Amino acid sequence: MRLQLALNVRDLDAAIDFYSKMFDARPAKTRPGYANFAIDQPPLKLVLFEDANATDDSFQHLNHLGVETESPDEVTAADARLTESGLDTTGVEEAVCCYAEKTETWLTSPEGARWEWYVKTAEAEQLVHEARSCC
Repeated sequence: MRLQLALNVRDLDAAIDFYSKMFDARPAKTRPGYANFAIDQPPLKLVLFEDANATDDSFQHLNHLGVETESPDEVTAADARLTESGLDTTGVEEAVCCYAEKTETWLTSPEGARWEWYVKTAEAEQLVHEARSCC
């Protein structure tokens, strides 16, 4: 089993480049106006549909997307890989947010979707993020 995420993107080539770097994977299939990734880690079927009319407003209903890892070391390794591939991240930070203590890093797709790579390290009683951008 794997989660499927289908996104409308304005620029398919830019989206393929971003998600290839983010997930360290190439598309399993590309066709005009379409690409799909069968990503092993994390298990994800990512489908991209090119839509020249897609706007940042397409993500209004979406708060953010996330990749939950099993350890802080995996967050640090992901942040290093993302940065080395040329993507801008917030850097690895310890945070309290969404009723959890976390180790996290954030990045934004070309379409404006906010992505969080994180591991929950403890429970917390606070929803609002402490001194960093979040939920």
